[in-house]
Amino acid sequence: MSSPSIVWLRDDLRLADNPALRAAIDRDEPVIVLYVLDEESPGIRPLGGAARWWLHHSLTSLGERLAERGARLVLRRGPADRVVKETVTDAAAGAVFWNRRYGGPEREVDAALKAALREDGVEVSSFAGSVLFEPWTVKTGAGTHFSVFTPFWRACLGLPAPRAPLPEPREIAGVRHPIPSDELADWGLLPTDPDWAGGLREAWEPGEPAGRRRLREFLAHDLDGYGRARDEPSAGATSLLSPRLRWGEVSPFTVWHEAVEQGRGARFLSELGWREFAWHTLFHSPDLATTNLRREFDAFPWPRLNPAQLDAWQRGRTGVALVDAGMHELWETGYMHNRVRMVAASFLVKNLLVDWRRGEQWFWDTLVDADAANNPFNWQWVAGSGADAAPYFRIFNPDLQAKKFDADGHYVRRWAPEHLSDEPPEPIVDLGETRKAALAAYDVVKRAPRG
Repeated sequence: MSSPSIVWLRDDLRLADNPALRAAIDRDEPVIVLYVLDEESPGIRPLGGAARWWLHHSLTSLGERLAERGARLVLRRGPADRVVKETVTDAAAGAVFWNRRYGGPEREVDAALKAALREDGVEVSSFAGSVLFEPWTVKTGAGTHFSVFTPFWRACLGLPAPRAPLPEPREIAGVRHPIPSDELADWGLLPTDPDWAGGLREAWEPGEPAGRRRLREFLAHDLDGYGRARDEPSAGATSLLSPRLRWGEVSPFTVWHEAVEQGRGARFLSELGWREFAWHTLFHSPDLATTNLRREFDAFPWPRLNPAQLDAWQRGRTGVALVDAGMHELWETGYMHNRVRMVAASFLVKNLLVDWRRGEQWFWDTLVDADAANNPFNWQWVAGSGADAAPYFRIFNPDLQAKKFDADGHYVRRWAPEHLSDEPPEPIVDLGETRKAALAAYDVVKRAPRG
């Protein structure tokens, strides 16, 4: 009798360059591809609304592609340790394969499950599929992890080059008698009352084929201008690969090697380096979304929250053109240009003096590319509490940023045209005065003991 192999997919919703899938196929037994919606395991962060929308459509695409190759996507919901064990029993599986995760709660689930399955005589293997360099392989000369990007990336580039991507399987031998699966529609991932996802549908096509097309388009048409125009939100020079990498529709190994083959992608590859740095930071600091990396920032005197100002920021009604344009883009498309993200985040934290964790949670719920590493890492970077060599007084002036990176007003005209009218809205705060208040608050941090 056969003993099927289970491939447990997580944030790796692809067929090409999927080491866990390749290992299952190479075992030469029928393959079951499993996705578990785990919103119950301790410490696992429930997905935001935009992420749930993307997941629904990415799973739909993946299921169709698996069916074309002879396999079936099995969907189950619940705590992963229980659900995976039940699936092993239902399928009489002899092996389980997955690609590694790097968040603290996720690693605890995976380690305990691996030990339990092996004790039951099930073969279990995990693989590197979502980061170019495993977090425990990049160390300082003293054997510790890096806290500053430049030496971190230099150390990465001194290691052996990332492995070549694996080919996409043409056929996958499915099981003869399928095991029960949930219906994706029953998970309720899509918004219905109201259906706010019209802009997301217009802006994005989730799934591996669309991700691969976007990578080819970017490398062919946008890579040459990336270094020069990447900070201009209306230039269209960014890769738009962040949600593809977040959901694993395209692997970082594929992106790396295809960019290297172009021979002119060093600046773009350094952005992959920042993604790596965020995941390595999360690996060493699992509470990245809730705790200041620089613990002296625990002393920062956040004032009492002004709900009206927070609401104005969320709705893009701050009266500050670039900030409002970015927040409108975010609400409409589930995405915001990276330069504008920094400006909008700085305005919330520095000018409105709102705790960075509130902004991080809003982005978590509204971004299609928000992941457990990059989202909190970047918010802490802007706040000044994170992995960064620069001090807190990096305060982005949104008016100066607009003049520098949106001088012709194309971005603001598209997303916040009211600011270019004869009677533009008034800012809810004075940028100069709130900058002084932020610097005064930072004086408290400077006097705090180093953590």
